[in-house]
Amino acid sequence: MRTALEVCFWASAGLIAWTHLGYGAALALLARAFARPARMPRQDARASVLPSLSLIIAAHDEEAVIAQKVRNARALDYADTLVEVIVACDGCSDATAARAREAGADIVLELERGGKIRAQDAAVARARGEIVAFSDANAQWRPDAARELVGAFADPRVGYACGQVRFTRAAPAGSGAPNQEGIYWRYELAVRELESRLCSVTAGNGAIYATRRSAYMVVDPIMGHDLALPFKMVKRGLRAVYVPQAQASERMVPSLAGEFARKRRMMSHTWPIVLRGGMLSPRGYPPGYALMILSHRVLRYCTPWLHALALGANIALLAAGAGALYWLTLALQLALALAALLGGSVRLAPLLLARYYVLTTASPAAGLWDWLRHGTAAWWDAAEGTR
Repeated sequence: MRTALEVCFWASAGLIAWTHLGYGAALALLARAFARPARMPRQDARASVLPSLSLIIAAHDEEAVIAQKVRNARALDYADTLVEVIVACDGCSDATAARAREAGADIVLELERGGKIRAQDAAVARARGEIVAFSDANAQWRPDAARELVGAFADPRVGYACGQVRFTRAAPAGSGAPNQEGIYWRYELAVRELESRLCSVTAGNGAIYATRRSAYMVVDPIMGHDLALPFKMVKRGLRAVYVPQAQASERMVPSLAGEFARKRRMMSHTWPIVLRGGMLSPRGYPPGYALMILSHRVLRYCTPWLHALALGANIALLAAGAGALYWLTLALQLALALAALLGGSVRLAPLLLARYYVLTTASPAAGLWDWLRHGTAAWWDAAEGTR
């Protein structure tokens, strides 16, 4: 019995350490020897031969930011005759459509509310570009972002490319604990770059990404493109790559409580992809990519239960008379919980990081509960403070 408890404890702790730290370290070592960079064209060739591009912005009640977004799209360093800007209004009840037209959008679709994915589907059906790119209404692209992103498709193996989104601080969080997402996001982007160099990314982001129009896939409306498109592209024999030179910025959710709510909502859309969207099926995956999906996605989403198993096994071991080592491991787990609790009122960096970790680790469990209890709607409202 005690041996089984020890196996349970160390296996759970080891898998937590692997998905959060060991996986990234292993990628860094492998990338030194086995990197597969996309075949990027020379800069002069990329400047002279550009494919036509449709930039699609799905928007729900975005009158406050949509004109700025359209102007940002019009200012891209890309031949204006090759770019069309499409704003897909998802059941807007405000002046989003009118302001998008006034700002210079080529096509403005006024749709019944069906969610972001269905708005994007409708826009792709109207798009004329060889490449279809997507962005959020509150994301601002750097002038060269479109050229950098589109450059990835010079490699015929590439079906999906995402850029780098940089978060800027939003309005002060008031009495709430300030968001620590920026620290995690920098690490996540480093891992994403390594995945891209070795094989393909396991997830993208909604602020700046693109596909070939011929490779675009219609997915379930509750299954976001960020997670669904990369692995589905790989199953088709294409690569999903990260282009860090293609940069966009958007405002961060200001508080940790708001970040937890955002991640909880995201996870209620993630679990349908994991459990019935094809992610768990290894069919079509190269072996290395299957290990990436397991390490970076599946184990990451299972972290709350791994922590629960580690804690339960630790307590049971102590009850069975285990030695001082297990008192130390229990103390470390309780210290993390206490630091997270204190981080709600004491603004010290270590405490805030502990609180961020505990809340974001809990979000997959909360999101699964939401999905199982009442399902997941295809639409959602913007996170507070990001506009």
